[in-house]
Amino acid sequence: MGEVRNGSREERFKKVREAPETPDYSLKPKIQRVPLMLRNSNTYEKYYEPRAVAIGPFHHGNPRCELAEEFKLMLTKRFLNYTRQTVEALHQKVEEKIKELRECYAKEATQSCDDETLAWMLFLDGCSTLQFIQSFVDEKLEELSIKRDQIAFAQQDLFLLENQVPYQVLELLMSSSNKCGELKKSIETYVQANIGAPGKTQPKKPEQTQPNVAITMEKEPAHPEEKPAHLLDLLRTRMLGTQKNPDNQDKDPPKNPDKRPKDHSVQSFRNVQELDAAGIHFTLSNSNYLGDISFVSHCFAGFLSLPAISVDDSTGPKFMNLIAYEMCPDFKNDFAVTSYISFLDALIDHADDVKKLRSAGVVYNLLGSDKEVAQLFNEIGTDLVPNTDIYRDVKAEIEKHYKTKWKTWMSQFCHDHFSSPWTFLAFVGVLAALGLTGIQTWFAVYSPPSPCDVVCQNLKMRWNLK
Repeated sequence: MGEVRNGSREERFKKVREAPETPDYSLKPKIQRVPLMLRNSNTYEKYYEPRAVAIGPFHHGNPRCELAEEFKLMLTKRFLNYTRQTVEALHQKVEEKIKELRECYAKEATQSCDDETLAWMLFLDGCSTLQFIQSFVDEKLEELSIKRDQIAFAQQDLFLLENQVPYQVLELLMSSSNKCGELKKSIETYVQANIGAPGKTQPKKPEQTQPNVAITMEKEPAHPEEKPAHLLDLLRTRMLGTQKNPDNQDKDPPKNPDKRPKDHSVQSFRNVQELDAAGIHFTLSNSNYLGDISFVSHCFAGFLSLPAISVDDSTGPKFMNLIAYEMCPDFKNDFAVTSYISFLDALIDHADDVKKLRSAGVVYNLLGSDKEVAQLFNEIGTDLVPNTDIYRDVKAEIEKHYKTKWKTWMSQFCHDHFSSPWTFLAFVGVLAALGLTGIQTWFAVYSPPSPCDVVCQNLKMRWNLK
């Protein structure tokens, strides 16, 4: 008994001695379950569990997704016809890479699957996913008699963290077909369609315009794009646009470190309504990238520019899974999506906040009432830990404007007297009345003699002379 205990102690000491100095981040994060701190019983089924189609091993065999298994076979058959490949040839490509593909998942995901079972699962899921995307882009899903509700749920399911197929599988199947270019273009189109931002934004000056979200990084040869880990990873990349590699953040200090805000006090403003009362107006950003948030102060007015966002039934699951992905322990990132949601949650407390953002064209409400939108962002923005470096300068400038009292007073004055045509006309009427009264008073005191007065004076002088 003593030997066992001593041996156990030695094993523990050995683990400490052999522990790595820093976490061992893989080149690409493994497909894994939602982190435990987010696996709340009230939200897990709502945000993280597939409702129509199970992709990959985590939810394979889910009774809710049985119908989709039949559609997977039909979609795979259509994919083979579309690419003019045989089922044996494409399946063999996956089978040959199964050891490597198994490493794309966390160990717990595939430990109950042998190589043959996993290869068939990835082959079927990969082919059907590619054909679903291609048919969606070509608007041909109805040819398979797939109902609209199933299509809508499947769209959401393809962007769930636990419901991913490695992008390596999709790339392997695409490169083995004679339609590789078309399929890659369809994936880009499909991801753009699911970003959830309105297609039109207000015009900007040419020199300020940033690249459109749809432009891929292939047009920037100096910064080649890394292959995504899966579709959710690709969605995040397209939402954020071109960003600096987080691995190099510490190597690139700011050009003017002395000018960076050093005030880390708690912000005093709370929501859109309070900022609006302080003379801060809301406008559209140059692009729909989530990080394209800026603030400019002119005289007594401030302008906070935000990217446009459409809010519908898919918004909650989409952002919650992106947040869960950023929280995965092996994914080294800057928490950009988490920081964006935290920033938006700070602005939105009530329905009136949403209404103001809607009026500015920032929020496009497809969910229902403004109250539902406010509740959604309050829910998904709970207990988040954002990156404090992101938006730090913007928050500091807003706080500086908000605390400048004379700007607040001037803004309130303009709001009271120029917020509507009626208050403006009333203000002009008061000014006109004051002006006329002043003119009348001046003429009463300082008015020059009129011609009649001159004639009368001359007559009096003549009579006096006589």
